[in-house]
Amino acid sequence: MVTKSVSYDKIKDIVDSGHVHFGENRIKDASNKWIDIKKNFLDIKLHFIGRLQSNKVDEAVSLFTYIHSLESEKLAVSLSKAEKNHKKKIKYFIQINIGKEQQKSGISIEDAPDFINFCIKSLDLDVIGLMCIPPVNQDPIKYFIDLKKISERYNLHDLSMGMSSDYIQAIECGSTFVRIGSAIFNEN
Repeated sequence: MVTKSVSYDKIKDIVDSGHVHFGENRIKDASNKWIDIKKNFLDIKLHFIGRLQSNKVDEAVSLFTYIHSLESEKLAVSLSKAEKNHKKKIKYFIQINIGKEQQKSGISIEDAPDFINFCIKSLDLDVIGLMCIPPVNQDPIKYFIDLKKISERYNLHDLSMGMSSDYIQAIECGSTFVRIGSAIFNEN
């Protein structure tokens, strides 16, 4: 459940009911909202779903359990160092630029094999899967299927794909993590 820009008052009942997976896309906002909550709810798993800047890596490793946007060697190296400093392992999704869009982040499909191996073998990062955001105004199914094929090729079992507008198609294509927020909280 994506709770970015949603106040704690709106999710308190969800937290109290035992839901543990929450997604955020801004480090500062997430820190302000979740640090105290996590002291009382130790099972909460925070997912960072935004673009992670290198200067925010230390805070991200401290606060989050999952990072869905691993998308460069520089970022991977910084995350590896921060994990060692915090003595903490994070679960990662490598973001693939599945639509080859210049305005979007992510590793190209062609560079994915070397990057996956670098992250897992050279840096010992716990890469559990792949993430994508398909091009807007196109049928996402082709892109979801392509990402699933790539993940199978590298024996990565988890897929972070699908948001409020396309999560049903993503689940049908094998998504194990969907990023739904606006459909739950009626945001546009």
